[in-house]
Amino acid sequence: MTSTDVSKDAEDSGPSGYAAARLRLLTEGARSGPPRRAALAELTDEWLTGLFAAGAEGLRGVSLVAVGGYGRGELSPRSDLDLLLLHDGGDSKAVAALADRIWYPVWDLGLALDHSVRTPAEARKTAGEDLKAQLGLLDARHIAGDLGLTAGLRTAVLADWRNQAPKRLPELQELSAERAERQGELQYLLEPDLKEARGGLRDATILRAVAASWLADAPREGLDDARRRLLDVRDALHLTTGRATDRLSLQEQDQVAAELGLLDADTLLRQVYEAARVISYASDVTWREVGRVLRARAVRPRLRAMLGGAKPTAERSPLAEGVVEQDGEVVLARAARPDRDAVLPLRAAAAAAQAGLPLSLHAVRRMAAGARPLPTPWPAEAREQLVTLLGSGRPTVEVWEALEAEGLITHLMPDWERVRCRPQRNAVHIWTVDRHLIETAVRASEFTRRVHRPDLLLVAALLHDIGKGWPGDHSVAGEIIVKDVAARIGFDRDDVLVLSTLVRHHLLLVETATRRDLEDPATVRSVAEAVGSQGTLELLHALTEADALATGPAAWSSWRGSLVTDLVKRVGAVLAGDDPEEPEAAAPTAEQERLAIEAVATGSPVLALRAQTEPPTEEQSPGDPEPLGVELLIAVPDQPGVLPAVAGVLAMHRLTVRTAELRALDLPDGVEGSVLLLNWRVAAEYGSLPQAARLRADLVRALDGSLDIAGRLAERDAAYPRRRGVLAPPPRVTVHPAASRLATVIEVRAQDAPGLLFRIGRALEDASVRVRSAHVSTLGANAVDAFYVTGPEGAPLPGEEAASVARKLEEMLRG
Repeated sequence: MTSTDVSKDAEDSGPSGYAAARLRLLTEGARSGPPRRAALAELTDEWLTGLFAAGAEGLRGVSLVAVGGYGRGELSPRSDLDLLLLHDGGDSKAVAALADRIWYPVWDLGLALDHSVRTPAEARKTAGEDLKAQLGLLDARHIAGDLGLTAGLRTAVLADWRNQAPKRLPELQELSAERAERQGELQYLLEPDLKEARGGLRDATILRAVAASWLADAPREGLDDARRRLLDVRDALHLTTGRATDRLSLQEQDQVAAELGLLDADTLLRQVYEAARVISYASDVTWREVGRVLRARAVRPRLRAMLGGAKPTAERSPLAEGVVEQDGEVVLARAARPDRDAVLPLRAAAAAAQAGLPLSLHAVRRMAAGARPLPTPWPAEAREQLVTLLGSGRPTVEVWEALEAEGLITHLMPDWERVRCRPQRNAVHIWTVDRHLIETAVRASEFTRRVHRPDLLLVAALLHDIGKGWPGDHSVAGEIIVKDVAARIGFDRDDVLVLSTLVRHHLLLVETATRRDLEDPATVRSVAEAVGSQGTLELLHALTEADALATGPAAWSSWRGSLVTDLVKRVGAVLAGDDPEEPEAAAPTAEQERLAIEAVATGSPVLALRAQTEPPTEEQSPGDPEPLGVELLIAVPDQPGVLPAVAGVLAMHRLTVRTAELRALDLPDGVEGSVLLLNWRVAAEYGSLPQAARLRADLVRALDGSLDIAGRLAERDAAYPRRRGVLAPPPRVTVHPAASRLATVIEVRAQDAPGLLFRIGRALEDASVRVRSAHVSTLGANAVDAFYVTGPEGAPLPGEEAASVARKLEEMLRG
């Protein structure tokens, strides 16, 4: 069906005909994107023109005007109709009646309507008071009625905007920054708002408004394509959900991708991120130019007076060979030759980052247009400039983004393309893969004084997740890639080996420290064998912390840091030649010993609750520490069922277990008995913490069998059905036979949920294995728990039996 046929149906059948024609247009598989949006706007124009003509017979000095997105002809399937009924102030009753003749049919069809009735003077006054209204009027488009009235308003509004731009643009920039703070950056969000997030459709519209002010213009390359891509995604989102929404929720991304003919949701997100990155970069450049122009306007009259009317010349300060500062930006010197100087992009970038200044758009584009490939291996200067850039701290981010916007990063390192804009579907990560790598380098720059080879630390930070663009284990893939990249950059064979080891094992320290028993000699020896040297251990320690800090708040805490530091100390001792002996029981603290003795004396569990906080960071004041939850210490006479009993009681009381450790405690001489010590960190899901006496009473009942924990948890789950959410990957249970000589290590990875630890503990009890120690951690929505188990006689489980326990545990969790 052609657009003419659709329009004819709308004209012939009135509102019902418009609705049918609109439906056919939206379900037409052959037309999508800009042609469909334009056709929908045209169809709507013709229908509204008919409504206007029927109600405005004999009425003069009135026009119907589309504003905002409708004014631009960008109607998505569920877009609002933004309409202005403009009149010259004549017959107010007739104008009101006309408004009703237009608005009510729109409402009757269930279409969202943003409407107003104003004279040109009223419209200009409203625009002067309301920035959003003024932006909408900049896109005013005549639909029906008095064309001269509409044209006059457009001319006046544009003139007002240009006259007021020096005042209004800083206000608009401030509002944009506040919105970005609330909504986040579109290019990194897993569930982005396509319109309001930074780099979204709202910012694209603002760039048009800035251009209309004639004060500054946005970089044009790629901007229209980026805007079109986001509009196409919003169209598909409206069609798949049937709602007027701009939020691209996780559960709808696969459907939206299918509607657009894309491979999967990751491909969709990557295209969204690429579009947002173009708009964000254009916004940064544009607002810098606005600031430069406004500063120049403020200063120029005074300078001209001082110079006797002569035109002032911009001051240029040298920063590096071929690189100068001019007017708050880094530009190329007049004698610079990008076509003859292959190191110039890195030198300019390093100089800009070191000076804390942005690279000018013109300079970046000139270098991109004339960039020569670096020889292989890179010359020493190129490698040094890269390290300088990475070690510059926070300014590195803006400079790197400028290089990446013009393709210079992939020109220098082709392997970067696979991680560029790559989403991470992980609640712990807050960045895309490429931005996470830059953030890690920024964090690593803070640790360069504590390592002997800061260059290796910074390059490892940049490349540690480079394997995420390849199938399989990203650490294994990354090791292979880094060997090639590091050699191309110009590192010698020994340095390449260190870098590949750092990338291969960048998760080793934190995973071992939080999931393995550090008292077990096998744990420490295995890490020492993987690391190989004191120097590599030192670098790996710094990289581990930088990586975790750059991941997100859930990935690092003083608790994790202390565990990693403890592991590094033990591994360092082994690398220095001190082979660890069989573990001796750690001496209990005075409080632990007191609780243990009381537990033996009473024959029942004893517990203590103690609030915990993080030490304040540099950004926090000493009086504002980070809350970590509550430390729960429990001493229980050794008996079966302790782990599921404690976990079940905590789940009943809606306490989330963030970390958990369980171990047998040696008692002082003269005290007979065996006590299990549980040192857990918990937090209330909501509300306040329960009293310790209530927890103890329920724990006593759980251990003697009079409290049906499973039944209570099942009743609660039935009363509060789970909300629909992201489909989590299936749980995985693995056996690590070489992780300990004293016990069998069973590791569980699953979606965290109330009662999970209780179910695991009960399953292990049912399998007749004894939990010698447990190391439980939660990263975002993921639980990663390691259990050191033995048979009834205290020996590790035979291989077949361990595999059977793991298999049954996984089946239980899947069920």
